[in-house]
Amino acid sequence: MDPNLWLGVLVAAAFALSWAGTGAVLVALRRIGMIDNPNHRSSHVRPTPRGGGIAPVLVAVAAWWCVNNALPGNWGAVSLAPDVVIGAALALAMLSMLDDLRGLPWLVRLLAQALAVTAALISLPPDPVFQGLLNGRWDMAVAGIVWLWFINAFNFMDGIDGIAGTETMTVGIGVALVAAIAALPPLFGAWGLCLAAAAAGFLLWNWQPAKVFLGDAGSIPLGYLVGWLLLMLAAHGQWVAALLLPLYFLADASLTLARRLAAGARPWVAHRTHLYQRAAAAWGSHAAVVLRVAVLNMALLSLAVLAVQFRTWVPLAAGLALTVGLLWYFDRTAADHEGASQAKQ
Repeated sequence: MDPNLWLGVLVAAAFALSWAGTGAVLVALRRIGMIDNPNHRSSHVRPTPRGGGIAPVLVAVAAWWCVNNALPGNWGAVSLAPDVVIGAALALAMLSMLDDLRGLPWLVRLLAQALAVTAALISLPPDPVFQGLLNGRWDMAVAGIVWLWFINAFNFMDGIDGIAGTETMTVGIGVALVAAIAALPPLFGAWGLCLAAAAAGFLLWNWQPAKVFLGDAGSIPLGYLVGWLLLMLAAHGQWVAALLLPLYFLADASLTLARRLAAGARPWVAHRTHLYQRAAAAWGSHAAVVLRVAVLNMALLSLAVLAVQFRTWVPLAAGLALTVGLLWYFDRTAADHEGASQAKQ
């Protein structure tokens, strides 16, 4: 079979299995009573099963294993790191499912994430992630810190229906396009498409009104896998694309964290003060927010492609401007709504 046709079959199977697997997991979650009940920190208004993200994660890592070990032809093997990443993602999924079930101390979760990041980084080839700007161990250390932050930022941003699935799809497709245009190893594109397909299958269950949530069992390992793909782009010279593709998630999560730290809040305590959450509350619609983020993501993806073609930082500046514009719009919308609500009281 032609390798591209084989990949197409694998991507289609990932979508179908993720959709079917999420439905099966949803039945099991209802039976065991693994339900996320609304509270003052929630963005949802009705009890909803959580932990459904275990299905797309299992499908994604299975598809990645097939890409690494079963695709015919020369797909450009990178190193043993992809298999390490698969194992670490599975371990994070299992630990995070336990966290969804029983709750684990934040320090235990952070240490597990740090171990998963370290295991993958020490398996990398000697090529520096930051392309020589940092030397030796500093390159690996900073890459690890950035990856660890991204995992948690991705988890923080999984706060309304559909947003994390949409982001995963965008980054996966974006990585595939960037890899193709930049003539990177075809494995990169295969990984991205398989991850996007698994996210799309889950998204059918998670679009507003969501029937099931990712839970930490989904958001933590998905953030880990997405972060790996972005680091691989950066390590192969595509810095600008690696920054542009997840820019909205990084910007909203970082800005909100800075605001909370300035206010003396504990960063690990759940809340709903991200700009996308406040905008969703103002409009009374998760889908309205996610569609706007999706439009921005498509613009960022297009800019990432331009950055590869023309090798310039201008697309990054344009992406930053667009992202700041959407953040400002969300902030203004939320502030007007909150001000009107306070005036009525």
